[in-house]
Amino acid sequence: MVTGVEQTRFYHWSGSRFSPEVFGSQLSGLIEAAKKKTGKERVLYLCIGSDRSTGDSLGPLVGHQLCRMVPTGTLVLGTLRKPVHAVNLKATMDFIRSCCSNYLVVAVDASVGREDHVGGITLGLGSIRPGLGVCKKLQEVGDIYITGVVHSGDNLEPELLQSTRLALVMELAECISLGISCRNIF
Repeated sequence: MVTGVEQTRFYHWSGSRFSPEVFGSQLSGLIEAAKKKTGKERVLYLCIGSDRSTGDSLGPLVGHQLCRMVPTGTLVLGTLRKPVHAVNLKATMDFIRSCCSNYLVVAVDASVGREDHVGGITLGLGSIRPGLGVCKKLQEVGDIYITGVVHSGDNLEPELLQSTRLALVMELAECISLGISCRNIF
């Protein structure tokens, strides 16, 4: 388990190289450190993306899987049935600020990066800015972030994310969900 906040960013590879135990331990350490720093007691998983774009569906897929395993007291926002995306992100964040102020927010989102980073998962302390890879200017969200690199390139057009392989996105979603659930990090 991570003690303190010596390291605030971790990198993982999806597929057979992924270790849910290591991921879960690192996430648990980040959550405990963030809880001490913020005084927040509960955890909310904010899974960002759209179910209408393969490359942007990582968040809703993770949210869908997490809904089946979260205990009482943990919230999951952003699923296949009720995605959190660019259109409703501000309203969702307003809801979190007004009704969930005691929740630590773990933001889960797809990202773009270098070609040799596709299939990678980043876990870190701090916030992310959803939509940045497709030139959208949205607010920063999260106390902790989990991103999965689904495509390569700089500032992709949203249509290019449609060419992302669903198998890759599913693999990333399964790894992230398994990493969260293996340690019951709720």
